[in-house]
Amino acid sequence: MSKNIAVMLLLILTAPLFVRAQENNLHGMSTEYDWPKDPKVLAKLEKWQDQKFGMIIHWGLYAQAGMVESWELTSEDWINRKDSMTYCEFKEWYWGLSNEFNPVNFAPEKWAETAKAAGMKYVVFTTKHHDGFNMFDTQQTDFKITNGPFANHPKANVAKYVFEAFRNEGMMIGAYYSKPDWHSQYFWWDKYGSWDRNVNYNLAAHPERWNKFKQFAYNQVEELTSDYGSIDILWLDGGWVRPGRMVRNGEQSIDLPKIAAMAREHQPGLLVVDRTVHGPYENYQTPERSIPDHQISNPWESCIPLANNWGYVPNDELKSSTKIIHSLVEIVAKGGSLLLGIGPKPDGTLREEDVTRMKQIGAWLDQNGKAIYNTRITPEYNYENVFFTEGKEGEKYAIVNIPESEKVPSTVIWKGNTPKKGSKIKMLSNGKKVNWKLNKGKVEISIPEKFISNNDTYPALAFEFITGN
Repeated sequence: MSKNIAVMLLLILTAPLFVRAQENNLHGMSTEYDWPKDPKVLAKLEKWQDQKFGMIIHWGLYAQAGMVESWELTSEDWINRKDSMTYCEFKEWYWGLSNEFNPVNFAPEKWAETAKAAGMKYVVFTTKHHDGFNMFDTQQTDFKITNGPFANHPKANVAKYVFEAFRNEGMMIGAYYSKPDWHSQYFWWDKYGSWDRNVNYNLAAHPERWNKFKQFAYNQVEELTSDYGSIDILWLDGGWVRPGRMVRNGEQSIDLPKIAAMAREHQPGLLVVDRTVHGPYENYQTPERSIPDHQISNPWESCIPLANNWGYVPNDELKSSTKIIHSLVEIVAKGGSLLLGIGPKPDGTLREEDVTRMKQIGAWLDQNGKAIYNTRITPEYNYENVFFTEGKEGEKYAIVNIPESEKVPSTVIWKGNTPKKGSKIKMLSNGKKVNWKLNKGKVEISIPEKFISNNDTYPALAFEFITGN
């Protein structure tokens, strides 16, 4: 058995353990929020808040390996890398994947079509993860998709064609960019070992080296915001690279005010999402793999993978479409958006299971999306498994999440958000008005027998309140 095959088997066998470790190391959510002051940014933010549902795509060398993205390159205590290779051997093997990664079936139009079919309205594509491998034709390093076996493919400049495909489907475009770069000699200098996620040399002793890294990051963001068409969101990961964070005798900051100002010269109104870093460059908050337990009035987004992992891992367990729909309903009622994580396979295609799930989600949104898109929060947003949203013109909606193990109920009941006297209630899935009454202070809706018989199971029932005739 070759070393590469042995390593792959170990990665597959240990993936569940690693995922659990990763879940203990999530990006938290900042506790404060500052509203932007730039009118163009506010206008873009208002538009983004209408979208509600997007796709984040993790794709890079980790797909070739079939392993969790980037993190095994560190040696932090929570990493569960097996002992079959030394750390130096592992790094050499991982970097060497750039000579194997050749996604010959890459067809971003199919990704965009699948996202549209799912009811998604925006995309965030990983242009570079923490491992430093670039999925765009950067001129700052040769460690990139356009400098390997895929170089002669007509769509080798992957990010360009991903953005173009999703833009052609009318979606807002987001560029994920990792602030840390573990392949860069200006971040992890080979003169020293690389223990944790931070810069690995004394910043005070080598300020010129860190200045080169800041220029490196500046130049890459300038490439992304000037050479790749209209960009709506700069989604910055790696919140440990931030102002005020002192690491190895220096501040681990890349001078984001300078970068953001430059990026907005190229892309006026650009949303900058500096994850977990409270301040003027965290234009919306991003709790990871979780939904806040309360309603939040400022802009935010839950990023949750469809599978256990963000990127492609063989035999990964996917969440059901019903679970995703329930999460979307709860998130929107609490004031947020759902960014669903998808990991394409190393050949550039999506898993059939991913496509199936997204079609199922899209089928529900085709019928009930009026209660999701373009909505805002309402003071009484929840009663048990019922969630409420409100249109920007005052339209009122109630969405009832039906547990996966249960059939469509004959009666739906909630307390609060009582329709005005004389109002009608319409079921969005079929456009039919339903009978309702007040019973001991609770709204009680009778579900038509025909709908129940035609839909043994259904993820969620959505209703619109209609006043007047």
